[in-house]
Amino acid sequence: MPENFHLETLRFAEPQFLWLLWIPAGLCLMLVWRFVWRRRDLARCAIALPAPQHARPGLSGDLAPWLPVALAAAACIVALAQPQALAAVIDKSDVDLVILQDASASMHVEDVPPNRWQRSQQFVRVMAGALRWEGDRAALALFAHRTAPQLRLTRDPNSLLFFLDHLGEVPPFPLEDDTTWNTDIAEAVLWGLKLVEKNEELFGRSNNARAFLLISDGQAWSGELDAALAQARARNVRIYVVGVGTVTGGLIPQPRGDDGRMPTRIRGTLDRAALRYIARQGGGQYFELGVAPDRDTAFSILAAARQHATGSQVEERVEPLYWYALLAAVLSACLAGALASRTVERRWLLGGAVVTLCVLVQRAM
Repeated sequence: MPENFHLETLRFAEPQFLWLLWIPAGLCLMLVWRFVWRRRDLARCAIALPAPQHARPGLSGDLAPWLPVALAAAACIVALAQPQALAAVIDKSDVDLVILQDASASMHVEDVPPNRWQRSQQFVRVMAGALRWEGDRAALALFAHRTAPQLRLTRDPNSLLFFLDHLGEVPPFPLEDDTTWNTDIAEAVLWGLKLVEKNEELFGRSNNARAFLLISDGQAWSGELDAALAQARARNVRIYVVGVGTVTGGLIPQPRGDDGRMPTRIRGTLDRAALRYIARQGGGQYFELGVAPDRDTAFSILAAARQHATGSQVEERVEPLYWYALLAAVLSACLAGALASRTVERRWLLGGAVVTLCVLVQRAM
């Protein structure tokens, strides 16, 4: 039987055939009447014509094979009605996902192997594999103090993978630039909204759910964050945050100064409270790399985002059960053939079982 089968989900694709069940039901009533009539006749004969002690008539006589025949007929009728069970409910809604990837200096920290940047890229690749590219679309933007859009919303997974392949093992923003040492998440959110608006300007408004995937360690040292989150809420864009790093953190590598001396080392830590605040104010959820398998996290984010699509489409997947009924018919026919006392009856019943078995095998192939 299918997994998670519940009797209340049972349905019939062709219920008009179920009225034929009156035929085997009538046959069963006739068999009961014939059995009672036979027992009464045997009682009368035993009184009028005493038989030898060793001669004992059977309980049902020639009626024995007809009850399995009735059950086989009922099973065939049930199979004609095509019984089905609800196996799963699949959300077919699509999502527009804008990936906002932190590329600031703190992403060089190696508190998660191999470092925060490469660990983030691994998760983005898993997310790319979880998207349904027939209707889902994805965009990509990198940010530090400034935001650098990389890819507009597209249904082409190769475009996203191309950019991931060429981003390298470290963020593309040089550590020598002062702007790399600042993380402006507000600026990233505003640029994400610009990507959505530009797509609507070019291709019209979509019914897809709109969501931002913010991957960062939470080092949000500047930016009008509350104002940006308010604009996202007004545009019905939900922000799902994925934290990368640890609360103990690690030292951020720094370039040498102009005088050749190494500057004071700075420790970058995961600002979990700030990231949770962004997720809460953005109407999304907070996740953290390493807590659950990346694939589970990706599917959880997409499932939550799809619930807010304008044109939500839910598809039910059903599991056919007719072949269980055909198998029951085969077994009942075989039992009837075994109980039959006459050779002709036995051949007909076993022949019917073979035909039903052939139909079952053909449908299963």
